[in-house]
Parts: sequence; structure tokens; C-alpha cells
Amino acid sequence: MTAPLNIVFAGTPEFAAAHLTHLIAGPHRVVGVLTQPDRRAGRGKKLQPSAVKSVALDANIPLWQPDTLRDPASEAQLAAYDADVMVVVAYGLILPAAILAIPRIGCLNVHASLLPRWRGAAPVQRAIEAGDLKTGVSIMVMEPGLDTGPVLLRKEVAITDNHTGGTLLADLERVGTQAITECLADIASRLLSAQAQDEQQVTYAAKIEKAETGIDWGLGAIEIDRKVRALLPSPGCFTMLNDDRLKVWAAHALDQAHDAAPGEIMSANHDGLSVACGEGVLVITEAQMPGGKPQSVATLLNGHQDKLKLGAQFTLTGNRAHV
Repeated sequence: MTAPLNIVFAGTPEFAAAHLTHLIAGPHRVVGVLTQPDRRAGRGKKLQPSAVKSVALDANIPLWQPDTLRDPASEAQLAAYDADVMVVVAYGLILPAAILAIPRIGCLNVHASLLPRWRGAAPVQRAIEAGDLKTGVSIMVMEPGLDTGPVLLRKEVAITDNHTGGTLLADLERVGTQAITECLADIASRLLSAQAQDEQQVTYAAKIEKAETGIDWGLGAIEIDRKVRALLPSPGCFTMLNDDRLKVWAAHALDQAHDAAPGEIMSANHDGLSVACGEGVLVITEAQMPGGKPQSVATLLNGHQDKLKLGAQFTLTGNRAHV
């Protein structure tokens, strides 16, 4: 068992905050926290603290929110923490080589994939979208490259047909907190047995772009179902019905032949909206109309039966936004 370590933690969203909370409750000392500067969010565009900032303030841990780490002042600030190790979880800033070299043991990253598969910004969503049967968490020694460092530990998580981006991230959060605890408990031997990543197996998880959120009904139902689940709860997938933008919250694919046009509503009842795809049928069971809240299709039909009717056509683009 490793003697208690001095840890600097760097992270920003809820996924990172859960890891910080776990580390605070553990045997090691969190001596400083880095997180992204406050961002404007919500309808009022007010400055909002990150989830990690809230945890650090509640625990009375020194907090630092730099705009950049690429200057001598940042190096001096990090060195002042006198940390044994930095733990990085979804931080959002690139750590330059000079920063990575400061903690005595190094910088460890909790990455939500089985590296080298899905390096990059959106590993959880891309794993679901690709139809992967499993993913997991990797604890990696950070290098200047993008998720290129040697791996100390991998823990697998099965991906089911019911997983969304949100629910899979929650499962990975539980596994990630266990994994970083195991690594820190035996860090010396973990470092000695670190495994280099196989560059022949690398895939990249590109950032989710707004253009991806529209549903292309010419695709197969299975492919659309995966994308819908991958992008929930945020940003979600949308389709247009004339000028109305409908967000799809729950759906499933059917391997069903048809001769309808892609995007055509083939049936509309309390079981859902059956929509023709390039191959197969997507059954939408929960959706959100503009200005409303997520509702079952059975409930939506009570107020929108004139729109969500047999033969109505969903399209990729339209005139007005926004749900």
C-alpha cells in the first residue's frame, strides 16, 4: 500500500467531480484543484461554476482556474502545490510538456475508453454510435500527445442496447473511481508494468458537432437508434416536421421491410411513432415538441395528433429551431 500522496486534481464536468469527491474521501491528500474558468450558461447567460469547482469549494481545497498553462507563471503555480501526482479527468485544457514534468510521479489521466480505442473528446458517444459491445476506463500516464501515454490499468464495461451516452457515462464513472484508487494504492508497481499503446489499434473519438444532431432518415434504423442513444441527454438528436423541431428521447429499431419513403410516419399510436428508414423502421416512444418537455408519444398524440399522423414526413432540415 502506497503511503498517502499529495494530489493535484484537474477536471471540469460532473464526471470529473465524482472522481474528485472520491479522492477527497480516500487516504490521499488533495492539495489543489484545477478547473476551467466559469462559463456563461442558461437562458440568463450567467457565469456558472464547473461541477469540479463546486466540490473543491465545499471541501475548502485551494482552487485554480487558469485560462492557459503555457507560461512560466503556471509552472510556478503548479510547482507550489508540491504534488506527488496530478490526476486529470476531463479537464479540457491541453497540458504542455513542462506542466506534465512537474509532479514527482507524473500526471495520470482517467480516460473513458479502452485505449487505444477512442482517443479524443467524445469516447463514450462514439463507442455507442459505432455499435461497440464493450468500452471501459483506462488509467494512462500522460504525454504531450493526445491520449498516447502508457496504460496502467483498464477496466471493461459492457455496452447494452439500452445504454445512452448519459447512462454509460454513469457506469464508467463508478468504474473510473475504482480504477484510479487501485492505481494510486500501488502506483510504483503499476508504473513498472505500464503497457505502451498499440498504435495499429488507434481510433479517434472526434468532438460532437452540431451538424451531427439532425437525423438522416436515409440511414438504417439500427444506425439511427445508436446515434440517438449516443447523443442523449445532450445535445440529443433532432428531426424536423415541417417547421417544428422534434427532439427524440427514446426509440428502438425494428428489422422490418417497407416501401415507405425515409422519414415517413408509418403508424402513430400509443406504442410509438413508426418511422421509415433507409433500412428498417425506427419506433420513437418519447419525444419533445418545441416549447414543451419530453413526453411519451402516447401523451404527445393527445395534443399533436394533427401533426404526428400517418403519412407525415420527418426531414433532416427545416426553417425554424428550437426545442
